[in-house]
Amino acid sequence: MALLQFRRKERPQDHNAQLAAFLRGYSIEVMPRTAAKISDFRALLPAGSRVYIAHIEGTPIAEMVETAARLSADGFEVMPHFPARIIKDRETLADWISRYRNAAGVKQALLLAGGIARPVGDFENSMQLLETGLFDAAGFTDLHVAGHPEGNRDIDPDGTDRNVMQALHWKQSFAERTDANMALVTQFAFEAEPVIAWANALQQAGISLPVHIGTAGPAKLQTLIKFAIACGVGPSLKVLQKRAMDVTKLLLPYEPTRFLTDLAAYKSEHPDFLIERVHFFPLGGITANTRWAQDHGGQNALPATITEQDHA
Repeated sequence: MALLQFRRKERPQDHNAQLAAFLRGYSIEVMPRTAAKISDFRALLPAGSRVYIAHIEGTPIAEMVETAARLSADGFEVMPHFPARIIKDRETLADWISRYRNAAGVKQALLLAGGIARPVGDFENSMQLLETGLFDAAGFTDLHVAGHPEGNRDIDPDGTDRNVMQALHWKQSFAERTDANMALVTQFAFEAEPVIAWANALQQAGISLPVHIGTAGPAKLQTLIKFAIACGVGPSLKVLQKRAMDVTKLLLPYEPTRFLTDLAAYKSEHPDFLIERVHFFPLGGITANTRWAQDHGGQNALPATITEQDHA
């Protein structure tokens, strides 16, 4: 309630300025097959933007590295995924790291468990990847890990978040005893107040890692509900389901305006709030997502000639 109360006192232009500030330095996620459909990312993204490359099981490492090299050559900060459960062994991990460094100049990585239930090899979680020391030896400077604002039933089937918090404390300790620049990158959510409560609870528990909050870009409501269910998005899914019950909104594309405006307003009131950046999952298309971000961040509109339909 406090969040809604302080927002009523502000003017619409205040909200616009807060959102624009909150969107500065946003990142976006792509996959090789969707990146291939974009002729020129420089016409879409601000110079130097961070672009995560999602590694889905079955994607050849050569395609991942080729995409990374292209984006790096265009001046973007490239952060490929390293899903622990699809990496066979230490030698495979070392090979991937070497390819990214030598062929694409990559020095950043998102380390996560991965979306499969059973590991194909020696690794099960991101902590095991960090413990190898291979990223540090190769000169990687930024190592991000996953955050779970709505919990993670794969890690804590009982819903207690006990194992998630234990892992976060380990990662906090790793950040403190190394020189890696670490941050938590989260799954997408749709409701601000539970996310605010989660981030504040982390801070109260002694976690100080900056948070890059995940959000879905503009997309059809049916598309978002499908991905939300597939990705295990929990309580905030009810926001989409409630919207789907309103026939006047059912065919309108979802936009993350309210969600991010609420977070931006809270950040403006609480500068020490852990959430520092926005990370987009362009489920309705990379072009639609970047156009929305630029329209709400005070940057120039995208050229009308650029088109791209598939999601990332």
